[in-house]
Amino acid sequence: MKLFIVAALFVAATVAAPVNPDTDAQILRYDNDNIGVGPYRVDVETSNGISQSAQGELKNAGTENEATEVRGQYSYVGPDNVVYTVTYIANENGYQADGAHIPRNQ
Repeated sequence: MKLFIVAALFVAATVAAPVNPDTDAQILRYDNDNIGVGPYRVDVETSNGISQSAQGELKNAGTENEATEVRGQYSYVGPDNVVYTVTYIANENGYQADGAHIPRNQ
């Protein structure tokens, strides 16, 4: 019985906790086109300025070079209030990211 009371108090305290818009982001948009096979796409946007979009598909299906390829981008607001955006591709060659704030190898 004591365990139930402690658990109930914990749940009540969690539910009653104030929501801080600076740290507790809300999902504004979530689109998911994925039936578990074939190509997919997902788009997410949150109230704290984070957004993400990705699409993936199987390349060279049925061959020895078969690989999943994902292309996407994500953005976030940095501590300096600048929006940073990263575009990327992830495939058999690894994760390759690009953004104005990412140093490039010369």
